[in-house]
Amino acid sequence: MTLTLTVSDEVRALAPGFAHVAIEAKGLVNGPSSEGTSALLDDAARRLAARLGGRAPHEDPHMAAWRAVYTAFGAKPSRTRNSAEALAKRALSDAGLPRINALVDVYNAISVAHLIPVGGEDLDRIQGAMRLVRATGEEDFVTVAAGEETVEHPDAGEVVWRDETGVTCRRWNWRQGPRTRLTEESTSALFLLESLAPMPVAEVEKAGAELAKLLEKFSPGARITVHAPA
Repeated sequence: MTLTLTVSDEVRALAPGFAHVAIEAKGLVNGPSSEGTSALLDDAARRLAARLGGRAPHEDPHMAAWRAVYTAFGAKPSRTRNSAEALAKRALSDAGLPRINALVDVYNAISVAHLIPVGGEDLDRIQGAMRLVRATGEEDFVTVAAGEETVEHPDAGEVVWRDETGVTCRRWNWRQGPRTRLTEESTSALFLLESLAPMPVAEVEKAGAELAKLLEKFSPGARITVHAPA
């Protein structure tokens, strides 16, 4: 099956400087976090600190652009940070970056090092085409609260990633649903690297190339396709 990704005209109008690189990977080998992926995360935190030069993550121009877009669709960016800013804040704290599993560690390292929101979805759990749209408010978002599965609905006008079944990620790249997240059993994945102006498209391409190389390193023989920015 060929995966289709589309960005709606409404989202393009909201964020004309938006670009994304999609990476499809099949034949992956996932598993628990390792010394290798932990070292990647530690190095990413060091690269982030050098990049920021003492500034807070939200003071970076790319993160400021994401905050402006979040505000434009009705979210409160200081309370619901985009995934890159949230990870960067963790990376600079005493707690440090979480260790989740090998694949998640790898893409989180790229997100932190480049200060770019990066998401990973299990290709085998995606139903039909993936679309970045402004929600009607009636879409289903299946998540877990207090240990129990529950269904939420995005706010009307909120930017969401969705497939044919429902929302896979709320508030653009804030919270991923458990249905499509990468687990230790995942062998096929879709990675999305997302940027806004003023970040040059060449920079998100560079981050995508680095992610592809790391996937090849940790899953020798995986079939990896990097799609041009769209």
